[in-house]
Amino acid sequence: MSWKLSAITSREAVEQALDRAEGWDETLVLAAFEVDPDKPDVWQLDAYCEDKPGDTERAAVAALFESDAPEIVAEELPDADWVSESQKGAQPIRAGRFYVHTPEHPASEEAGVTSFCIPAAQAFGTGQHATTAGCLEMLDTMRGDGIMPHTVADIGTGTGLLAFAARDLWPRARYTVSDIDPLCTEAVIDNALRNRIPLGTEPGKVAAMTAEGMDHKLLHARAPYDLLIANILAAPLIELAPDFAAALAPRGSVLLAGLLATQESTVRRAYRRHGLRLHKRIQRGDWSILWLRARYVG
Repeated sequence: MSWKLSAITSREAVEQALDRAEGWDETLVLAAFEVDPDKPDVWQLDAYCEDKPGDTERAAVAALFESDAPEIVAEELPDADWVSESQKGAQPIRAGRFYVHTPEHPASEEAGVTSFCIPAAQAFGTGQHATTAGCLEMLDTMRGDGIMPHTVADIGTGTGLLAFAARDLWPRARYTVSDIDPLCTEAVIDNALRNRIPLGTEPGKVAAMTAEGMDHKLLHARAPYDLLIANILAAPLIELAPDFAAALAPRGSVLLAGLLATQESTVRRAYRRHGLRLHKRIQRGDWSILWLRARYVG
């Protein structure tokens, strides 16, 4: 990618723009991030493209914003191997018993720690994002609380990292992972091979597919699930509430992330309508990680 279009605005506006990006033009790669930790409400949305962007590309980015679009600035990027550069800058992270690193860094040698190698180019899902690290912590908490799922699904899996971590905790369960983006399905397969995770439909193996939400015959065939994981965004989490509830086993668990703390009450309300109650939560910065259960356990 040699060019990018950037827009700086409020966190809420960027989150809403990402929610509207379904069916996004694949020639423009979106990324969003907090500009300054001291100003958590100021975010930047970037759209990367191979060629110099014109009016069409600017209009596409502007259309993601509900009202007046912020100023959109074009920038030509210097010629560089961005994958290698990003890997150099991505430091390993530790979350619960898990250690996530890029190929540029070695695995942990600490006893009792499981390492996963995920390329930094697959940005959302490396563990660098607070919600991903929070999910790893919550999975560890579930295991410590005695949760023993036999069937697990990771919806919007991204890199497959959360499913891999769950498999480390519960190696005999059946794992089904899906993402709406076929490139993510390819990434899951690549990362499974990289981390020696067996692929397939048998217990202890990971079955990966491309699907929108729960809309896949294998996802339906393998239900009900003892554990459903979804680290996506608030809007699709709300939309998927009835589907998740219908696919959940009695007393099953749902792990939700990708939502801001300010969105938590709305998400919880959507799931409460379908009989799911909050069991535990983690807050990392502005982000909430929720463990809901089909039957509340006090």
